[in-house]
Amino acid sequence: MRVLVTGHEGYIGAVMTGVLADAGHEVVGLDSGLYAGCDLGPAPAPVPVIGRDVRDVTADDLRGVDAVVHLAAISNDPIGQLNPDVTYAINHRASVRLAELARAAGASRFVFASSCSLYGAGAGEGLLDERADFLPVTAYGESKVLAERDIAPLATDDFSPTFMRNATVYGASPRLRGDVVVNNLTGLGFATGKVVLKSDGSPWRPLVHVRDVCRVAAGILAAPRDTIHNLAVNVGRSTENHRIREVAEIVHDAIPGSVLTIADGAGPDLRNYRVDCSLLEELLPDAVPRMTVADGVRELLDAFTAHGLTAAQLEGARYTRLARISELAGAGRLDDELRWRDA
Repeated sequence: MRVLVTGHEGYIGAVMTGVLADAGHEVVGLDSGLYAGCDLGPAPAPVPVIGRDVRDVTADDLRGVDAVVHLAAISNDPIGQLNPDVTYAINHRASVRLAELARAAGASRFVFASSCSLYGAGAGEGLLDERADFLPVTAYGESKVLAERDIAPLATDDFSPTFMRNATVYGASPRLRGDVVVNNLTGLGFATGKVVLKSDGSPWRPLVHVRDVCRVAAGILAAPRDTIHNLAVNVGRSTENHRIREVAEIVHDAIPGSVLTIADGAGPDLRNYRVDCSLLEELLPDAVPRMTVADGVRELLDAFTAHGLTAAQLEGARYTRLARISELAGAGRLDDELRWRDA
């Protein structure tokens, strides 16, 4: 298929393009370029690019596209809280409009990168499956709820949306993020010798490797329509739900001589949930995630060693999304709606 990947220059997108190309698809990318140059190692193999903000997608951009893998978004809670209306404009309203344009253009598949964040404060005795209540605690999580709500009614016999409720992603990528929990704990542990918990470590979080997320997207594109039509699916492994302190202990064990500490003032995190991923295992057994957190930590340490990662890089504008946005805004390059002033 000819597949448009939005946000193809981001953390997941930089891996997604290669995975889909390896699966035999013709990949086209669409990205506004906010994170250009925020690389760890060689850039991914180039693909044809539409340089555009997802809010400004045109019908021509979708011409000849068979499927859309929609990743472009305000991608974490701190940025989402800077200007919640911008978060809703991008993650909700622009996503619905993109789905409408894709359907009108004749695309048959629309794979939406949703998030387990929509479960929010949903921790209880059991695992949460796809029928669980939504309890988002941030604009980011709420925006995913709204996008799913408004894209689902667009489904027709010829247009199949699928909602990937991704667990918290980790792992090495050409466009590294240092502000997701596994990457952050591992990066600071590597660079400083200190594995620092920034919460009390008690919350539960489902975790999934970035490459496994991309394999699931490829599996959805290859699956029979009836398997994935207008379906939401938790993306991860049921066995890969961890308390944050367990993740810290995995990192601590992987870095000889490291010290495990808790930051001053650390308290509980409102985001606290475990998810059931048995539906994914049932419907797409060949795409079930393979990596464990321990595997991912070892991979990250190899990448950080190869590239000499420093703490300043990890927490600076290169690998921390909020720092990058703040740097661009402070330099007058972005306006309050996160649009390029010089576009």
